[in-house]
Amino acid sequence: MTPIFGGMDFGTSNSTVAIMRDGRPELVPLEDGQATLPSAIFFNFEDNCTLFGRKAIADYTEGTEGRLMRALKSVLGSSLSMEKTRIKARSIAFTDIIGMFVAELKRQLERHAGGPVERIVLGRPVHFVDDDTAADARAQAELEQAARAQGFSHIEFQFEPIAAALDYERSVAREELALIVDMGGGTSDFSIIRVSPERARAAERKDDILANRGIHIGGTDFDRVLSIAHVMPHLGYGTPTKDRKRNLPAGYFVDLATWQRINLLYTAKPKHDLRQIRYEAERPELVDRMIAIIEHRFGHALATLVEAAKIELTEADMAAIGVTVPGARFDAPISRAALEETLAWPVERVTATVAETLADADVAPDAITSVFLTGGSTAVPLARRSILSLVPQAAVIEGDMFGSVGLGLALDAQRKFS
Repeated sequence: MTPIFGGMDFGTSNSTVAIMRDGRPELVPLEDGQATLPSAIFFNFEDNCTLFGRKAIADYTEGTEGRLMRALKSVLGSSLSMEKTRIKARSIAFTDIIGMFVAELKRQLERHAGGPVERIVLGRPVHFVDDDTAADARAQAELEQAARAQGFSHIEFQFEPIAAALDYERSVAREELALIVDMGGGTSDFSIIRVSPERARAAERKDDILANRGIHIGGTDFDRVLSIAHVMPHLGYGTPTKDRKRNLPAGYFVDLATWQRINLLYTAKPKHDLRQIRYEAERPELVDRMIAIIEHRFGHALATLVEAAKIELTEADMAAIGVTVPGARFDAPISRAALEETLAWPVERVTATVAETLADADVAPDAITSVFLTGGSTAVPLARRSILSLVPQAAVIEGDMFGSVGLGLALDAQRKFS
């Protein structure tokens, strides 16, 4: 039997898997016929079952008792990856939870392929962790270990923007110098690569990659700064103590705004500390809202509302985040102008990384013939405008926003394993 191989894009916000079929890559339907699976796990305490993707988020938002985990990719290479989290009576390592999600992706891949799959190319950002080569190497090793534990015996890695370039190259009719922009939930990655129908047939493409850079800023970082600026003040963030000598400690507010840290608030110490913070606060009624959100385990639902407002503001001029938890009822309106002011600093860092990629390639901006956009965060208008302003003469190509990397990884798997 001919071995089956595939590509897996385990993303911060969404994941995809692809295989080669009749010489072409195709995305595997992962949930209800959809090719993307939100990177979420819900441990349902009522039915003692584990759910993934949209079903996980739906069960959580409907109020089922349990534990939701999202943005797990951001844990790789960090101190959190070495820790365990409590799921009812069990303590489970974060890397094992990632393994559970990878196992679900593998199960769907094998169901679609009609047989076991042991060979896989895993996507990875240019940097899992910025400016820390040891942590970056540890992150890749942790992801490889999680995949190997689920039965993948032959594992290769490919940079996500390179995978996106391989997908784009299928559509080109002549040689182009392309800037590949892959902005996902946790990272933004950029490559400058020569693509052409002739080069697509080459087994080794190292010389075609002129530059490759990345930064650990993505959609969840946009959500975090948006939440801190426009939601957390309704919970007491930035307000003073009674004596007005200082503001309330920021740590727990930042945790509530950060996907992968929300679960840390559902323990005894934060609840105890927040009661003490409330006692010291000039406006204790705001901290009461914070306590209510944590007691009702509304943190992930709140983060989902922030994300939805960000998405709405890609087209609308106004959006509102409405919180209706008992003890915490308020609206946080946000305008498009306020969103762009809030995102200015992270977008500036992303744009600076694109400029550095151009400098690394030693090419003039007008030498770039096309910009290939993939990843959900390329829909953020400010980010898109800022990046495209660097290469104003290039043609803008819209890739599959969530599927290009997975498709390219399947193409890469064919080269590596066939």
